Amino acid sequence: MQPEIRRATVEDAEAAAWCHLLCWREAYDGLVEPDVLVDRTNDIDRRIERWTTHIGAGRIHWIALNPATGLPVQEQVIGFAVPGPSRDEDAPTPLELLSIYVRKAWWGTGLGVRLLEVAIGKEPASLWVFEGNHRARAFYRRHGFVEDGSQVDDPFFGLPEIRMVRR
Repeated sequence: MQPEIRRATVEDAEAAAWCHLLCWREAYDGLVEPDVLVDRTNDIDRRIERWTTHIGAGRIHWIALNPATGLPVQEQVIGFAVPGPSRDEDAPTPLELLSIYVRKAWWGTGLGVRLLEVAIGKEPASLWVFEGNHRARAFYRRHGFVEDGSQVDDPFFGLPEIRMVRR
């Protein structure tokens, strides 16, 4: 059974926040220092508040729902994607893929592609990705993104990020 993808509502904030933190733990294991990763992914209340605030303000957040039923809240949302206007002063495109994550158990199933399509379609867009996240960079390359040479240091996880652009 395929996961349903739909726009998140405020009522989804808790399940989506759990997905967010769990995705970070899974995607950044081995990339972010273990102590930093634990510290940055343990505040569920703060993450719920951010999801609630962003959705309540009208920001678009797409979520993928686990097709299984009767699951704890931590397993109900298995992926998400957030598009928005570019945050960069030197924006190479007006659209930015602000985030896209899929739970590890769903990697390789096509769910990431479905989320990418609903979030930004085939539109020109930019995104930021950790330089050392080779799996994500390969995914983006398969969908037309290329590194444009821009780099910043992410203060939250303490890793360098590179910008990728699809024209």
